[in-house]
Amino acid sequence: MQHRIIVLGAGYAGAIAAGRLAKRLHREDVSITLVNAEPDFVERVRMHQLATGQHLKPRPFSEMFAGTGVELRLAKVTGVDADRKAVTVLDAEGTEELEYDTLVFALGSGWNDQGVPGTAEHAHEIASRPGALRLRERLARLEAGEPVVVVGGGLTGVEAATELAEARPDLDIALAARGALGDWLSPKGRGHLRKVFGRLGITVHEHAAVTAVAADHVTTADGASLPAAVTVWTTGFAVHPVAQATTLEVTGTGQIVVDRSMRSVSHPDVYAIGDAAMVTGPGDKPLRMSCASGVPTAWQAADAIAARLTGGKVPTTPLRYFNQCISLGRREGLIQYVTADDRAVRAALTGRLAAVYKELVCKGAAWSIANPTLGMPTRRRRVVQEPAQAASTVQAAA
Repeated sequence: MQHRIIVLGAGYAGAIAAGRLAKRLHREDVSITLVNAEPDFVERVRMHQLATGQHLKPRPFSEMFAGTGVELRLAKVTGVDADRKAVTVLDAEGTEELEYDTLVFALGSGWNDQGVPGTAEHAHEIASRPGALRLRERLARLEAGEPVVVVGGGLTGVEAATELAEARPDLDIALAARGALGDWLSPKGRGHLRKVFGRLGITVHEHAAVTAVAADHVTTADGASLPAAVTVWTTGFAVHPVAQATTLEVTGTGQIVVDRSMRSVSHPDVYAIGDAAMVTGPGDKPLRMSCASGVPTAWQAADAIAARLTGGKVPTTPLRYFNQCISLGRREGLIQYVTADDRAVRAALTGRLAAVYKELVCKGAAWSIANPTLGMPTRRRRVVQEPAQAASTVQAAA
């Protein structure tokens, strides 16, 4: 019998974890199944580009995982029974239950409407490919001069607003931010951001929390009405709801609580990575939901699983941040250098060089999906125990 590893979700974290496990372990000893609803990889960090009509290179999993031993199962995850160690999936053939010895939970997150009235009915999201494509179709029907409001002043909102303004200079683009524009950045970063927004003609509504969305306008907390033929909602992410319906220990927002090796504190046969995990970084601060957090958690989990199955040393490398990479259209960028716990420092890279830097980061993230052991030894190790023994050892080590 092989040790059965199931990875749920093939975003940045899940796809990297599956590929890294395949490079770490012998196929004779383990089976690795990657469950995902779509047949190709979605570059989530480029959804604002997709929404503005740009072509993104297809990245089929059948090609990315060819010859690795990773089995792709195209299905939607509908439930997890962490006590029985089983996953329920739904595909074109119907419902099926898959049993596992080790589970990697990487279902990620979607957009978060924050419960604001009218958002679900009238706003567009770019946290998913279907959402970005719907926005793309809607934008194509807009006539010159029509207003578009991007709600949310974080990284996603800033990237969306600048991408839209650059691609469609004929539209009236505005951004509504709860705080000040770029208030998390260094003075140099904030100054550059304002400069680019001014050059692109983006209207900024600061300290303007949106409290309602209608078909043709949004309303702010102070009662102001901002015209919006299209509203783009970018106020954060909500984790996939499956985990909250299980016996796994989760936070109030549904993230799975894990230790430093990304293993569930309540069910040691389950690992959670990416947006699905509550991971504590430097200063005991939770890591933010992002590709920058998801990739290192995937490395950590895959290496920990491989170590426990092969009798190696379990890595618990502290996770930290180095910079925030922000695209401001295709020709401008901003690289804000940060402390280990993600606070801005004075140094920042701006302009065309920063745009090239950000593009290299995006390409590197996609490349790492097919090359999950970048900079690491790739020699496969043998499982040192029978699968049943390995599972019980993991339990005992909890």
